Amino acid sequence: MVGVSDGQSSAQAPAAARTPIGRPLLSLALASMMDEVHAHSGAVYLLGREQPVLEMAVMAGLPRAFAAPWERVGLSAPIPVADAARERRLVWVGGEEEMARRYPRIAMVLPYPFALAAVPVATESTVYGAVFVTWPGGHPQELSDREREHLTAACGRLAVRLERAAEHSIPPHPETDLVASPLVGGMAGTLGTVEAARMVSRLPYGLVSLDLHGRIGFVNAAAAELLNVPVSRLLGTQLWASVPWLNDPVYEDRYRAALMSQHTASFVALRPPGEWLSFRLYPSTTGLSVRITRARAVAEMNRTAPPPDGTPTRLVTITQVLNLASALTEAVGVQDVVQLVADEIAPAVGSQALVLLGSRANRLRVLGHRGYRDASVVERFDGMPLTEPTPGTHVLRTGVPAFFESQEQLERLYPERGATPDGFAAWAYLPLIVQSRPVGTCVLSYAEPHPFPTEERAVMTSLAGLIAQALERALLYDAKHRLAHGLQEALLPHSLPSLPGIEAAARYVPATQGMDIGGDFYDLVRTQGMAAAVIGDVQGHNVTAAGLMGQVRTAVRAYTAVGQAPEEVMRSTNRLLLDLGADLFASCLYLRLDPARGRAVMSRAGHPPPLLRRPDGRVRVLDLAGGPLLGIDASAVYPTTEVAFAPGSLLVLYTDGLVESPGTDFEEALAGLGRRLADAGDQPLDELADSLVRPEHHRADGEERLDDIALLLLRAVG
Repeated sequence: MVGVSDGQSSAQAPAAARTPIGRPLLSLALASMMDEVHAHSGAVYLLGREQPVLEMAVMAGLPRAFAAPWERVGLSAPIPVADAARERRLVWVGGEEEMARRYPRIAMVLPYPFALAAVPVATESTVYGAVFVTWPGGHPQELSDREREHLTAACGRLAVRLERAAEHSIPPHPETDLVASPLVGGMAGTLGTVEAARMVSRLPYGLVSLDLHGRIGFVNAAAAELLNVPVSRLLGTQLWASVPWLNDPVYEDRYRAALMSQHTASFVALRPPGEWLSFRLYPSTTGLSVRITRARAVAEMNRTAPPPDGTPTRLVTITQVLNLASALTEAVGVQDVVQLVADEIAPAVGSQALVLLGSRANRLRVLGHRGYRDASVVERFDGMPLTEPTPGTHVLRTGVPAFFESQEQLERLYPERGATPDGFAAWAYLPLIVQSRPVGTCVLSYAEPHPFPTEERAVMTSLAGLIAQALERALLYDAKHRLAHGLQEALLPHSLPSLPGIEAAARYVPATQGMDIGGDFYDLVRTQGMAAAVIGDVQGHNVTAAGLMGQVRTAVRAYTAVGQAPEEVMRSTNRLLLDLGADLFASCLYLRLDPARGRAVMSRAGHPPPLLRRPDGRVRVLDLAGGPLLGIDASAVYPTTEVAFAPGSLLVLYTDGLVESPGTDFEEALAGLGRRLADAGDQPLDELADSLVRPEHHRADGEERLDDIALLLLRAVG
C-alpha cells in the first residue's frame, strides 16, 4: 500500500493517533466507525503501491462475496469508493433509485434497497484509500450531520495512523473480515433452553438458521424432511450447496437481498418431481432465519425447475459479469473500450497492462493499449502482416486463446519474441469473436509469472466475448464517425478567403447526439468589390440534412456569382429547395458586405437575428425584417435591410444551437451572448470564436448538445 502525494508536507498526527499501531488496525477502525453510525456493513480500501487501483483490505457485516466485482477497482472507476478517493469528498447514495441513477453498474448487480456512504481516507497531503459503509433500506434519504461528522473524523484518524505506519515503513498487516462465525452446534446453544429447542423440533413447518455466509447452523426435523436431506448433511453447509434443486442463483439472490436490505424476502422452489415449497427469510445483522412450508397454491404454476443434476454458474461470477457487461455498454468508440477494459476488467483479473489488437488489409493493427511505460514496444507491432509468427497474430487468425504463465513458456513457442521484451512476465491472449468471426485480440499482461487455472481461463474467455461485442460496436461507430466528419468537412469551407477590409473566423460544432453531422452551414464569398456571407440551418443532424445543406450552400454561391441581389438570392434558393422536394426546411441569413462604404445589406429567412458590436463596444441585436423559412412558400419574398458596418464593427452570425437549449429562455440566452460579446469583443477573432462556442456558455455541465452550432464572425478593419 502506498499513498498518492500532492507534494505538500504531512499533517502532524493528533495526540489521539500517537498510540502504537496494532495489528487489526483496519478492522478495529471499521468496526468502530460502523458502530458509531449504526451501519450494517462496510469495507476499507487501500490504494495500490504502483497502480492507481483500490484494493479491498477488510470487509465487515456481510460476506466479501457481496462486493466481489469491486474487490479491486481502478481509481477512475465510476463507483462511490473510487469517486471518494479521487475527489477527496464524501459520497452519499440515499437509496435504490439514486443508486440506479448515479451508479447503474452497482444497481444492476445489487438491486436492493440500501443506503451507502463512501469517505476518503486521506491526510492533507496524501490519499491512502477509502471506506464505504451501508445501511438497510429503512435509513433516511439524507445522511445526518452527526453521521457525516463521525465518518469524516474516523476516516481522518485512520489516515493519520496509516501515515505513521508509512513513515516507519510498516505495511498494514493482512486482516480477517469481520463476519459472524457459523452457528454450527446443538439446538440448545442456538435457540436457548432445551425446552425451547424441543418446542421448535415439534413444529409442523421447517426452520433453518443461516449465518451471514449462508451456512446452516440449525435445522429442525420438519425442515430436513421437506428438503429431503438428512440433518447431518445440512449442518455447516450452504443451503443451496447441500440441496441440489436449490443450487440456482435466483434463490441465492433472495438470501443476498434479505441481508442487504434487512427486509423479509421469500421465494418458492420446485422440489422434484413435483412439489412446491415456500421459503420465507427473516434477516438480522447476524444471519437469517428461514421458514419452509409446502406451497400448494403454486402447484399449478408453469415454472421451469432448475435441472437437478445441473451446476449453475455461481452468483459471484454472475455479478462480476453483470458489472462488466454494464460497463462495456457505456463504450462508444474504440478508445472507450480500451479504457473500460483497463479500468474494469484488467484490475478484476489482476492484470497490470493490456493491448487491444485488430486487423485491416491482412495486417495487424494496435487499436489501443494501457499500462506500458514504453509505448513503442507495443506500437511496433502495428502494421505487421498477419502471417508473422507472433502470439497476437496467431490468436487473431485462429480464434483460439493462448495463455503463457512465464517468459520461458512464451519464448519456447515464439523464440523471436525474446527480442522484443515488454517488461512483463505472463500473458493471456484472448480472441474477440462475434458470430464466429474474430474482430480482434485482447492481450492481458502480468508483472509476475501467473498461473492460469482452468476456471480462470474459462472466466477470461467469457469476458472476452463481452469485450468482442463492445469492440465490434465501437469499430462500427468509429467508422461512421470518420465518414460523417469526412462528409461534413467536404460540405463546409476548408478555409475562409482573405478579403480586403474584413477579418473573418468561423466554427462548426456538431450535436452530441446522432452522427456528429448536420445541416448547419456558413460561407464567405468574394464578389466584385464586395463580399457575400451566408449562414443557415437545414432541419436535422443526419446525412439527409447534410446533403441538402451542401446543395443549398452551392446554390447560394452560384446565385451570388451571377450577380443577384440579396433578396433575389434568397428567392432563388427558396424555389430550388421546393423543386428538390426534400420535405425539409431551412433557415438562412444572407449578407452583402461593402467595407469600402461601411455598409452591409442583409436578407433573412426565419433565421435568428445577427448581433452587431459597434466600435464603442455596445452590442445591438439586429431584428431584421424577413420572410419565412426556405422551402415552405414558393411566392415568399425576403426584404432587405441596410446597416452601418464601420471599421471596428463586428457582426456575429450564428445558428440556433448556440443560444437554444432545453429549459433556457431564448431572449435570456441572446442577452447573455450580447454580454459576452460586449466584454470580449476586442479579442482576436479566433480566440473570440473559441470562447463563444465553449459548452459552459450554452448548456449545463454534462448535458447533451441536441443541435449543431455554426458561427461566423465578421469584423470591419480600416
